[in-house]
Parts: sequence; structure tokens; C-alpha cells
Amino acid sequence: MGFLSRMRVVSTAVLGLVVMGASVISLEGQTPKVVLAEPPTPLLPESLRGGADHDAGTGAPSWSGVDGPVLVEDGIRRYERGGPQSPGANGTVTVYQFEDATGAAAAYDYLHKSAPYVVRSGVSVVVANLKGSPASAEALLRTVEVGLPKVGGPKGMSPLLPTYLPAKGLDKGSERYAVGPVGYKAMGGALPPEIIGFDKAAEVVTAKYEGKGTLTMLLYPTPQIAGDHGRQIEAEMNQEGSAAGTVKLRREGPLVLMTTGAWNAAEAQRLVEGIHLRSEVTWNKAMPPEFHAEIRKTVSLLTSILVFCGLGALAAVILALFLGGGRAAIRVLQGKPAATEPEFLRIDLSGTAARIQTKGSGVEHGG
Repeated sequence: MGFLSRMRVVSTAVLGLVVMGASVISLEGQTPKVVLAEPPTPLLPESLRGGADHDAGTGAPSWSGVDGPVLVEDGIRRYERGGPQSPGANGTVTVYQFEDATGAAAAYDYLHKSAPYVVRSGVSVVVANLKGSPASAEALLRTVEVGLPKVGGPKGMSPLLPTYLPAKGLDKGSERYAVGPVGYKAMGGALPPEIIGFDKAAEVVTAKYEGKGTLTMLLYPTPQIAGDHGRQIEAEMNQEGSAAGTVKLRREGPLVLMTTGAWNAAEAQRLVEGIHLRSEVTWNKAMPPEFHAEIRKTVSLLTSILVFCGLGALAAVILALFLGGGRAAIRVLQGKPAATEPEFLRIDLSGTAARIQTKGSGVEHGG
């Protein structure tokens, strides 16, 4: 068998293997994948899941009424409602699960007014309307809380903004935390919701101080956004004038502070000047679109610089190989070694006179 014949046989065999491999890959791509979807963990224990009151689903429940828009704004994922089945016990227990602890904290402050027992655990809020002794109700709530799903990472982190409220003189229970205009308005915020900037991922907490007034704190993703909305708030307060009470405004980075109501001017000034950002401030909410745009621009610029530097280095290596290799190849073609020692002019500084041979004269000259 000649060389050409053997090459044809080998080529045919290789082509056959390639076709078989492509067929196997194609068949594998067409094989349907089986995905097992496990049902979510129940939010209530078995003892509360029976009876006519039991209901579970995703999003805000249809029976939530005016609370529904606030629950949606706070990022509700699912809910479950039930009641105790033991003799002599009646009432309902509802668990709302949210996307993160920030939404759960806002919903907790809002729902606290609607039921005698409201508990927050991580990303879940438990609302109980139970008849009976407080001790039995609290024991039942502890049972519910133990079985709630636990969420770690950034989504499980409680918001830090409420922790900035000064404790001295604080009217306990007056704290109201909000992440959206509906909840903020429903909880009686001191500012028009449209100027706060909830579309820029703002967080707001308000609290009353005994015998004084109200403190409002707003946290934004960036100092630039805080500055823009801080100026809008200042203009609004100037329009309200004395109707807003003692107004003291201060901004520190992404944090905006404001007092309203019956404050003493000196006390209000000391209050807003005494609140400072701490190094552990984190952000577990989605950044506004313009923040993402700036990040993308920066990443794109840095990527372009790296690509340019890489291409320049690659071009330099290729050029060096081309010039050096080409020179060596030319020397080899001329019958010379690929690499030679460089030739230098030599200057004799020994002081000895050298003989110089002149062409055609045949005369030697000495020094």
C-alpha cells in the first residue's frame, strides 16, 4: 500500500471518529434533564397547619387588604397562616417571609400596630392574634420562631440604620423603619415620600423623643445621592417654615439627619452633630441604576487598559522574535553561525609605537 493510500485510510478513520463524536454530543444535548423541585420548608409547625384558617402561598395574601402594598414593597416572598388546634385555644398565627432582613425589619415596624403579638426572626415576621393567657401565646410564638427558615449572608443581616438612633430620651416603640414610599407614608413620616428618593434605594428611620420632637435619619447608597436629596429636603423644610418646628439638617457622607417638632434649638443641634457613621456600615440592598452604570464604566475602562497592555506586550514579543529570528536565519543561510560575538574597535594605550605600512611605498616608518 502506497503512502497516499495509507493517508486516505487514516483521514477516513479520523473523519469517522469526528462524525461519531459530534453525533454523541448532539444526542447528549437532546437528552432531557430531570430537575427535582423540592417544596419549600413550611413556615408553621404541624400543630398550626390544620383547620379552616390554614392558607399558604407566594407574594402578598389576597386577604391582606391595605397591608398588601406595604408587604410587596418590603419584598415579601411567601406566607403561611394557621391556628392552634388544641381545645380551648383559638386565633390565628401568620408568618411572612421576605427577601432579606431589611424588608422584614420594615414590615415588622409596620405590622406592629395591627396585632398584640408581632415577632421578627431573620427574614421572617410572625403576627399572632391569639386569645388566652400571654404566657401561652408567648410559648406558642417561641415554638414558631424555632422552626423558621434561617438565612445567612448579606440577606440575613439586619439594617444598621436604626442602631444609629441615640438612646437617651428615645420614646421606646416609636421607631419606624421604611424602605419604600407606601410604608413610610402609612407610618406617618415627616417628609413627602416623593422627595426622599426611595427609587435610589434610600432607607429611612424615624423616632420620637420624649417631650421633644422627631428625629429622621436617611441613608443612601452614595454621598452624591445623599447630597442631591438633602438639598431637596432642605428646600421643602424652608417652604414649610415654622410649621415643621425646630428643623436642624446635617449630612455626613451618605447619611442625612433632620429634626422636626418641639425641639430646643441647642438640643436639636447637639443631637444631629452627635450622630456619626461607623466603619461597619454595609449595604445589603440593590444599588440604583446609575450606581451600576458608573461601576460598569470603571470596569470597562480598566479592562480596556489591561487588554491594550497585553496586546502591546504580545506585539513586542512577536516583533523581537521576528527580528532576532530573521537575523539568525539570514546568517545561517549565508553559512555563518546564527549568533556571533560583536566586533569592537581596539585602541592600544600601551605607549609602544606601532609600525604603519603605507601602500606602494615599501617604506616603514617608525615613531
